Amino acid sequence: MLPLQREEGGRAVVTPALAARRWALLAMSVGVFCIQLDSFALNLALPQIGRDIHAGGDSLQWVISAYLLSTGTLMLGAGRLGDLFGRRRLLVLGLALFGTSSLVCALAPTLPVLVGARVAQGAGAAMIMPVGLSLLTNVYPSELRGRATGRALGIGGIATACGPFIGGALTEAVSWRAVFWLNVPLAVLGAVWASRTAESYDTSTHRSVDWGGLFTATAALAALAFVVDRGRHWQWPVSLAGLVVVAALLTWFVWQERKAASPLVELTLFRNGPYVALTLAGGVANAATVMFLFVVPLTLQGQWDLSVALAGAAFLVPALAMALAGPLAGRVAPPAAVRVMTICLGMGAAVLACLAWASSLVVYLIAATVGGVVLGIANSLTLIATQGVIRPERAGEASGVTKTIITVAAGLGVALAGAVSDQNHGVGAEAASDTALQATALGCMAACLILVAWIGKRERPRQNACLADQGARPR
Repeated sequence: MLPLQREEGGRAVVTPALAARRWALLAMSVGVFCIQLDSFALNLALPQIGRDIHAGGDSLQWVISAYLLSTGTLMLGAGRLGDLFGRRRLLVLGLALFGTSSLVCALAPTLPVLVGARVAQGAGAAMIMPVGLSLLTNVYPSELRGRATGRALGIGGIATACGPFIGGALTEAVSWRAVFWLNVPLAVLGAVWASRTAESYDTSTHRSVDWGGLFTATAALAALAFVVDRGRHWQWPVSLAGLVVVAALLTWFVWQERKAASPLVELTLFRNGPYVALTLAGGVANAATVMFLFVVPLTLQGQWDLSVALAGAAFLVPALAMALAGPLAGRVAPPAAVRVMTICLGMGAAVLACLAWASSLVVYLIAATVGGVVLGIANSLTLIATQGVIRPERAGEASGVTKTIITVAAGLGVALAGAVSDQNHGVGAEAASDTALQATALGCMAACLILVAWIGKRERPRQNACLADQGARPR
């Protein structure tokens, strides 16, 4: 490996390899910040958006749903396209699309224009996240990947945690359109930084696109995302029919991938035990995080009777704890990742149960802060550690699959939050919030126990081999 710095005239000179890493990290960080900010910043602004563009009712929810559905649906294909046609190229394109569609959102005169621009924003986000992760995996050496990815996800964690309050403050002080105006210079800066990093491809396969698999996977994910997001408003026969359509499309996708010369997703990926374990556990952790971010701020206003300003200030501590967990997750060695994920899920279950049973506001806030740390580590670890247990040349494919699964899990978390909401007082009401937290705690504990059993099953052959080796040694 070439040295990253050399001495020249008594000063350190940065080599192209180190510069490329820095540009990639900066571009990914700003991209993740924009993506996460726009996922959460508009929740409190919806009433004002409706008044400004003369829209109302359930149609306003599409301002949020259109973005999330588009992002979750397109990530799988975008990750693999980055592997084939250039990760830097797709990252620049994703940031450019995100910035352009943000400009359209800021100027949108009607709800259909705003929703359409939000779909385009989601498409840009779908390129930025998996392609950016795979770019970091390929420009950083293995011993530095986790820390670099952890830093980028930590920046995204700040936007996730503070997004609702940033959006609310901008809406009240300026306009909801200011959220989108903020994205434009950040996306331009990110695209410039991304253009300065090194290009990378998957050189292990032909540069041909599995269009049949791409179309089928996208259709299946779109149908699943739509059912998850809207299914709770339908009668059960309609929801069941939607799930049947999803199952049929997924079956067709698997059949196509088995016979494709250059499949969109290598099915052998799902034989990678650590990857599958981390991804599924990460899905549970992401659903729990969505529930945590949804329930805790509203409970501070409902059950604990704090004003909006005080609730926001009180939630900043657990929110920042969640944001700082990203760099911590980056320091976990890949061999220890599954064990750390197991511990985080177990602690997450305990924290969520404590939140449901907390007897005072101080206990509630302490438990929420611990919850922010363990859930933040679990979420960041999913994206960091899965990149450490797959082949770097197919990092985009793997990160696309991982992000797709945890995004769908987040949608399930939102659906669960809506299902347990108190129709008169909202989820902040004590009975509704306790139900939500207890259900989520049970999910975390179930995932924790499954991982414990899986770890034990993997360790048993190693222990038997060690015992056999000891028995075979001469005494």
